[in-house]
Amino acid sequence: MRDWLTMTATELGKGIGKGEIDPVELTETYLDAIKGHEARDRIYSAVTATRARAEAQAAAERAKAKLRLGPLDGVPISWKDLFDTAGYKTEAGSALLEGRTPDSDARVLRNASQAGLVCLGKTHMSELAFSGLGLNPITATPPNVNDEGAVPGGSSSGAAASVAFGLAACGIGSDTGGSVRIPSAWNDLVGLKTTSGRVSLEGAVPLAASFDTVGPLARTVEDASLMLAALEGIKPADLRGATLKGKRLAILDTVVFDDIREAPLKAFNDAVTRLQDAGAVVERITSPEVSQAMPMSGILYTSEAYGTWSEVVEAAPDKMFAPILERFRGGKEFKASDYVAAWQKLETLRAAYDARTAGFDAVIMPTAPNMPPNMEKLMSDDDYYVTENLLTLRNTRVGNLMGGCGVTLPTGTPSCGILLCGAPHTEERLLRLAKAAEAALTP
Repeated sequence: MRDWLTMTATELGKGIGKGEIDPVELTETYLDAIKGHEARDRIYSAVTATRARAEAQAAAERAKAKLRLGPLDGVPISWKDLFDTAGYKTEAGSALLEGRTPDSDARVLRNASQAGLVCLGKTHMSELAFSGLGLNPITATPPNVNDEGAVPGGSSSGAAASVAFGLAACGIGSDTGGSVRIPSAWNDLVGLKTTSGRVSLEGAVPLAASFDTVGPLARTVEDASLMLAALEGIKPADLRGATLKGKRLAILDTVVFDDIREAPLKAFNDAVTRLQDAGAVVERITSPEVSQAMPMSGILYTSEAYGTWSEVVEAAPDKMFAPILERFRGGKEFKASDYVAAWQKLETLRAAYDARTAGFDAVIMPTAPNMPPNMEKLMSDDDYYVTENLLTLRNTRVGNLMGGCGVTLPTGTPSCGILLCGAPHTEERLLRLAKAAEAALTP
């Protein structure tokens, strides 16, 4: 049964359907693994054991009656601690929300429960989701699966750790500027960023709702595809017959290779060679739209984040990690007229970018230009913190600013991912492409 902890969500679901895996035994195996793991309290902020056991029992009864609700019915997963969970604390990694206990589930959690998914618990995250590093000295900093001295990436840090360390079959996170894709890349997982507005944010603690998205951190592309369907209550994408032959991929040369470190660059170049060997046609492009949009992220993100949280933050600023507090407060310096003008300009840039990339099946780049930074140095060296924090989210932020969807895949080099970016609302098409890319990148 220990093998269950390393199986994909898809494999577990198939095993349940065939009668080879009992959802109750599966859930107990995960709960035992969580309880016995040395980093349990750094990964899970709350374990919802009572709920998990009840959901697993119901799944087992459905399986016996051959009335399963979907391909993942009975599979145990984790939830980032910003998704409301009825009767359990949802504090979004912040002392400002200590004790906050919602009365109902977030919409995506309800949808997943209606698809038969088992809720194992809530995972730690960056404070109010406003950092890509995964460093949180206020609540907890989860471990990185490849480097015990490094941060795991954020803000869906615990979500990534729960899957990477075999304590959940899949994790559900959110992505505002890279918060699903960075921890997925740094922990060798598949991470799906959905198009803004596609997946419901009802019952999710916001950071900047105009950019916030919901997505899975998974072991495979198929797992991510099935989880997306469960979150929305729809049929999953058909991934059969996915191929790279003749697919056109554009390497974005603008911004994303600036100051890139040696390991991510080599891993990306090696991955591109494998994609070409599998039949992909790769070209390099530049995008002045991206260059113009990147400096605007300050006003767009921080204005909305501070506008959303200013009253709560200023009521008890001493409860926050100083760099996160400073980042929030940066939003109060902008005028409303500048914010409106920035959004209008961004919409124009998005349209131009869509036209420039319309002939390609995906735009590709290194998921992160840096490796997971050292945790102790981040706490002791202010310049290092600022440099690494900004660099970490730079590449992923392109997708958020341009308004598309994206999926990061492991390259085979630890903590180095390759990011495939698609047009808005083309997740199914992108997942088919990612499935083919995954096959090319897997040894």
